[in-house]
Amino acid sequence: MIHNTLDVTIIYEDNHIIVVNKSASEIVQGDKTGDVPLSEKVKAYLKEKYQKPGNVFVGVTHRLDRPVSGLVVFAKTSKALSRLNEMFRVGDVHKVYWAIVKNEPKQPEAELQHWIVRNEKQNKSYAYDHEVKNAKKAVLKYRMIGRSDNYSLLEVKLMTGRHHQIRCQLSKIGCPIKGDLKYGSPRSNPDGSICLHARRISFVHPVSKQLIELEAPLPADKLWRCFDM
Repeated sequence: MIHNTLDVTIIYEDNHIIVVNKSASEIVQGDKTGDVPLSEKVKAYLKEKYQKPGNVFVGVTHRLDRPVSGLVVFAKTSKALSRLNEMFRVGDVHKVYWAIVKNEPKQPEAELQHWIVRNEKQNKSYAYDHEVKNAKKAVLKYRMIGRSDNYSLLEVKLMTGRHHQIRCQLSKIGCPIKGDLKYGSPRSNPDGSICLHARRISFVHPVSKQLIELEAPLPADKLWRCFDM
C-alpha cells in the first residue's frame, strides 16, 4: 500500500500505526528551524481523512536524521506508542538501511564494532576502536550489494541504535556516505540529502501481533535508480 496525500507518502496504515516514507529534507519532529515536521503532516492527513474534530493523536516512536530518507513508524494510539517505544528500546524492531558510499570497503561483508562518543555541541559522533570515557558500544553489520562506476551500495543492519551510528561507523572505516560532509564526504548533494535510506523495517505488530514487513521505494535521484533492484 503506497499512496501520496498532503505531502505524505503512506506505506502502511491500520487502526494503531501509520508508516510513511520520509523525504531527505523533512524533520520527523519539530525543532528550532520552525519547519513543519513530518509528525504534523501525518496529523493533518489523519484529520482530513477521518474528518476528526479537535486534536489528532500521533506518537513519534523513532527518528531519522533530517538528510536521511526512508521509513518512519508513527503510533495512532497511546497503546501502540508505549508498546512500540519499548520494542525500539529492546531491539525488537529490525531496520535495514541502504547507503551509497564513494570508497569500496576492504571487506565485502563485515560486522563493525566501535565505541561512539556523542558531541552535543557539534551534533556529531566520534567512533573509537576501544572503550573510552562516556562512550557507548555501537554494532552494525553491512554487506556490499551493488556497485556503479564510482560508488558502492551497502546494505546495513543496525544491532544498536546510537547517534549518527551508520554515518559515523562507515566513515570510521573510510567509507563516508555520499553527500555527508559532516562525516568526510568531499562534496554535498545538491538537495542537501545524504545517500542513506531506511529501506526496510520488520516487527511484530504491537496490538494484532501480526508480522509487519515493509519496504520503502528509493529516492527519485538518478544515482539511487542505478541501484534499484
